[in-house]
Amino acid sequence: MRRLVGRAIEKARLWRWQRDPLHSLALRRWLRERYRVDVGLYTYGCFDPWRMPGPLVIGRYCSIAKTVHSAPINHPIAAISTHPVLYERQFGVVDADLHYDSPQVIEDDVWIGHNAVILPGCRRIGRGSIIGAGAVVTRDVPRYAIVAGNPARVLRERFTPEVQAVLERSQWWQMDLAQLRDLVLRDPGFVFDPAGRAHVATAAGLASAA
Repeated sequence: MRRLVGRAIEKARLWRWQRDPLHSLALRRWLRERYRVDVGLYTYGCFDPWRMPGPLVIGRYCSIAKTVHSAPINHPIAAISTHPVLYERQFGVVDADLHYDSPQVIEDDVWIGHNAVILPGCRRIGRGSIIGAGAVVTRDVPRYAIVAGNPARVLRERFTPEVQAVLERSQWWQMDLAQLRDLVLRDPGFVFDPAGRAHVATAAGLASAA
């Protein structure tokens, strides 16, 4: 009964915090301390530790559909059973949870479509990449790649290597919303069509101000 009450209280808190998912520091602190899920600001769609459990690190400005599932670890296969009774203390069989130190990492500005599944073979999804709906991701995803399918494979890159380098130098994802608004007003071409021109001056200015 106590466990059920505790779970109900936890879900009520989660519901309240998720009314402001882009900014809530309390929500992020709770996930980090309780479930080892570290989520950057302005990211949404991943605040469910039962659907996207830790150890997991997610960057800023990520767009994650609410039907995405991730599995940062596999069930251990060396013991007599693969059942969680042997690595989760909640069942009363073992005294401590089995912890893994290496998190799954989703870098900044990643878009993951509905019903995508990220399996333990994928340790890192690179910045600016896109994961198509229904994809089954079994290996690492390069930065700025578009992947889809089962198993997921790279369809193409969003930008040329030269434009990727400009974006990396800019580090725009470190901005808050006010700074991003200022960038939109100051250089909309860089924001909405970075492949349209080199934007070297803008990227250099952003990098020097960081």
